Amino acid sequence: MSAKDTHFSNKTTLNCNGQLLFLDEPLVMGILNVTLDSFFDGGKHQTEQQILQHTENMLNEGADIIDIGAYSTRPNADEVSEEEERKRLISAIKTVHKHFPGAIISADTFRSQIAKEAIESGAAIINDISGGQFDDKMFETVAQLHVPYVLMHIKGKPQTMQQNPIYEDVVKEISMYFAEKINQLRLLGINDIILDVGFGFGKTLEHNYELMNKLNHFKIFGLPLLAGISRKSMINKILGTIPETALNGTTVLNTFALLKEAKILRVHNVKQAVETVKLISQFTN
Repeated sequence: MSAKDTHFSNKTTLNCNGQLLFLDEPLVMGILNVTLDSFFDGGKHQTEQQILQHTENMLNEGADIIDIGAYSTRPNADEVSEEEERKRLISAIKTVHKHFPGAIISADTFRSQIAKEAIESGAAIINDISGGQFDDKMFETVAQLHVPYVLMHIKGKPQTMQQNPIYEDVVKEISMYFAEKINQLRLLGINDIILDVGFGFGKTLEHNYELMNKLNHFKIFGLPLLAGISRKSMINKILGTIPETALNGTTVLNTFALLKEAKILRVHNVKQAVETVKLISQFTN
């Protein structure tokens, strides 16, 4: 067995309901928000036709995963009832799964019951911004579902997370958070874990850039890293842009994230992210 094969046998695949996702090259996760008030695309994907058209566009551009969310988690976002989130999210997942049965769908939710229904409706990954903090049944539910789990770090809740977040050492504290959560997940038999440091989720501008600069530190856990920085305020505050004009800044930071060994880019613009992965792979292979 070659050195490459040895590496490949560690953690370079995700089992998505029997469909293997290979991580030997970085993947692109395309965002499908069916929310009314997301910071960039809220309200744009409400009808079945809009949902299917956006999904088809992302798949044609090379998206490996379609991440569907129905609860806006931008700073100061309004809370969404469980029933409203269920109605939006499950309907969208069923629609996408029916028309694109080969697509790998990620359900962006922090509610365990909705996570269960999402997987039963055709999703294959749970993307939880709360790391199990908002629903104490989430880890147990993911273990029962046998699906990959995106473990994200957040400080506070979306409604309050940007109100003066304080860390003594942001990298160290998030590392300790991951160590504790990964141990809990492993004890439940969950092996397919993806780490997301949670750019913008309870972090100042300085915290975000320190985390970006030290992103490869989190490789110590031997798990794939997801970078979700698309059109976020950490770009806009530096460049004076707004989400609608932040594509170039997004591409620059996605490039840096890949150089820091991110394995999944979560983005609004799939085409540009796929091109970024292709170009960076020429330097890292």
